[in-house]
Amino acid sequence: MTAEQEERDAATPETPSTWLLDMDGVLVHEDTALPGAQEFIGRLRENEVPFLVLTNNSMYTRRDLAARLSDAGLEVPEHQIWTSAVATARFLSNQVPEASAYVLGEAGLTTALHEVGYTLTGSDPDFVVLGETRTYSFQNITKAVQLVDRGARFIATNPDVTAPSQDGPLPTTGSVAALIKAATGQKPYFVGKPNPIMIRSALNRIEAHSETTAIVGDNMDTDIVAGMEAGLRTYLVLTGSTGPADVTTFAYRPSEIIDSIGALVERV
Repeated sequence: MTAEQEERDAATPETPSTWLLDMDGVLVHEDTALPGAQEFIGRLRENEVPFLVLTNNSMYTRRDLAARLSDAGLEVPEHQIWTSAVATARFLSNQVPEASAYVLGEAGLTTALHEVGYTLTGSDPDFVVLGETRTYSFQNITKAVQLVDRGARFIATNPDVTAPSQDGPLPTTGSVAALIKAATGQKPYFVGKPNPIMIRSALNRIEAHSETTAIVGDNMDTDIVAGMEAGLRTYLVLTGSTGPADVTTFAYRPSEIIDSIGALVERV
């Protein structure tokens, strides 16, 4: 940990006034709530503490994700969920309002783009926007390659290269982005974690400040880096993708390592 980070953490209140919570690996695993998740969400709601649930998954709408959390016993309304699809749509709207895009993705991404006034088209779009889907087709990827080659700007929701499944890893956004980059020579701009833009957009959504906000995540490469670069206090839980032995392999450290989000219930 750098001297600058130690100084920042020392100045950060022990009890943050705002929380950003990664979803998978922190609150739920598949369709089951992780230890302490119900108690933590309940305490936030009881004490009226502002929070957002963050996910790099761009496939699902916030309503879909709220229903998934509800099925796991976690009551989180859709307005308190922030996805890489929503962050990408807001970013594009701020960059070029009411423009057009060719989209490779699911309802989570297309809905978010429609909500900011974007037109979805395969005819001379301003942007090619790549998100996550379980039905990437060679035809659609070829179309994206040709559009980027003709000058469409290349945006991707998140850099994750795989997602877990019962049968093993599945290729996701980052893998397909690498294919399009190799074919066109154009590097995509990733909006989701670890880009701190996603964190800052979430903070703006709930009018929070980085100095008094903490992020809870399970992934050193995305959650912890994004929180650290945005100036947040960072808590790494060991219920997801990062194990205790993995932490020492990184050149940076979270503010604190905890077994599960349940360890934070008394800090709300």
